[in-house]
Amino acid sequence: MSDSPPRAVDTPGLFPVPPMAEQERMIEAILFASAEPVSSAELTRRLPDGCDVAEALMHLRSRYAGRGVHLVRAGEGWALRTAPDLAWLMHTEQVETRRLSRAAIETLAIIAYHQPVTRAEIEEIRGVTLSRGTIDQLMELDWIRFGRRRMTPGRPLTFVVTDGFLDHFGLETPRDLPGLKELRDAGLLDSRGLPGGLQQPGAEDEAEEAGQTELFED
Repeated sequence: MSDSPPRAVDTPGLFPVPPMAEQERMIEAILFASAEPVSSAELTRRLPDGCDVAEALMHLRSRYAGRGVHLVRAGEGWALRTAPDLAWLMHTEQVETRRLSRAAIETLAIIAYHQPVTRAEIEEIRGVTLSRGTIDQLMELDWIRFGRRRMTPGRPLTFVVTDGFLDHFGLETPRDLPGLKELRDAGLLDSRGLPGGLQQPGAEDEAEEAGQTELFED
């Protein structure tokens, strides 16, 4: 007679995990009904236990490739968006917005290319005092938000771009921001280039960037 303990028997869950095709349908339905990008964490919360959201998103993104609607990632969120080459068909559905002031464009560029950045740093780069209205306008557009506080005297707040900014400009991460040529072609910059000679994302040494984390408050 064996003295070894009895082997544990796997206990199935109360409900079976939906097939991958059904998980894709569930995610598709959620994203279709949402006007804003939905994060992977939120999708996981909504789907039944055991669903593989990452794999389902990968299959769904592949299935939408080449179609009139694409599954795109914007920061931490996912959304269904019109294929870029068909955007001209949507002209009757577009909402006309007022043109940003030069101060707002420069401020947005500084934050996007140099985040996280404090108000004082923005003013130092631009060489002029930052208007409260400029920040308010960018906040109302949901293109910037407050970041972590600097662990320096006064613990100043920093500014970073939002997922809404990434979604509006069709970017997955801030590292996908256009270069100087693209910005000039779009009429957003003149021959002077980025305000304050800012570098593009990724231009700074990654080791130096990693060392800056101790300057911020969690």
